[in-house]
Amino acid sequence: MKNKNQSSFSSKYWLIIISVLSVILLGIERFTDGGGPLRFIASYTVIPMQEGISYVGRFMSDLSDNFETLEDMKKENQKLQAKVDDLTIDNTRLRQEQYELDRLRELYKLDENYSDYEKIGAHVVANNGSNWFTDFTIDKGTQDGVQVDSNVLAGSGLVGIVIEAGPTYSRVRAIVDDASNVSAMMLSTSDTCMVRGDLKLMADGRLRFEKLPNNDNKIEPGEQVVTSHVSPRFLQGLFIGYVSEIEVDSNNLTRSGYITPAVDFSKLQEVLVITTTKRNLLEGDNPKEEQKDDAAPEDDADSQEPEQEPDSQAGEGE
Repeated sequence: MKNKNQSSFSSKYWLIIISVLSVILLGIERFTDGGGPLRFIASYTVIPMQEGISYVGRFMSDLSDNFETLEDMKKENQKLQAKVDDLTIDNTRLRQEQYELDRLRELYKLDENYSDYEKIGAHVVANNGSNWFTDFTIDKGTQDGVQVDSNVLAGSGLVGIVIEAGPTYSRVRAIVDDASNVSAMMLSTSDTCMVRGDLKLMADGRLRFEKLPNNDNKIEPGEQVVTSHVSPRFLQGLFIGYVSEIEVDSNNLTRSGYITPAVDFSKLQEVLVITTTKRNLLEGDNPKEEQKDDAAPEDDADSQEPEQEPDSQAGEGE
């Protein structure tokens, strides 16, 4: 009896389960508009899984494309950087050529201003190691016509004088050097004076002049100063600079002051060397005058300076 009841209960149980499932399936069929239960189940299980797999696939594909794009961008960036480097080099070269052209134009203008003298261009190849080109070497020598006492020009006027000449090089002492003395004169009045080098003054961009007669000739700032006709080593009329300050000395007989030089002695690169010296001119025009110069000591600064002056032994241009 117990086995029969258990079997009957079990059959009823399964019948109820099947009935409930049937009702559920019918409900699903109704709510899914005839799509079927399998489609309903798939919509909540298989389809989301497929979408997930598709999303992952698209992500991996996009990631691969991004890597390829990044590599392409790196290559393109390298090409652009190479072009920028080339353009930078070209720009630097053009600027250097422009600066050189400007300097050569200045030399050409200077050459025109002193067309009466034979000249040769030269490059500055070394200096004495200071910030100022007070004692420097150029790449032209006796083979090119340069000789000791050749006057040297740059910028707008006088740079210095050759104190040593080799076959392929020459050494120049600038007028700003402490050992340099130049017999000069005021252009408008021809009053003579002595221009002395002083490196301390050059730090302020100045030269000093002394022994200018205190006469009735009025000299004001802006007056042009040139080499004197009585200078034994410098050719006449070479532009030195402009008077910036002037005052009467304590003896009331002479005046002194300062000059703004015509040359920037911190940036010399090319110069013009006048191959004709003052001695050459004297030999051709007045041999007696040349013999008089030969009889005088080489370190005589200026024939007009009195011997009792303590600085009379300083050589002009040395």
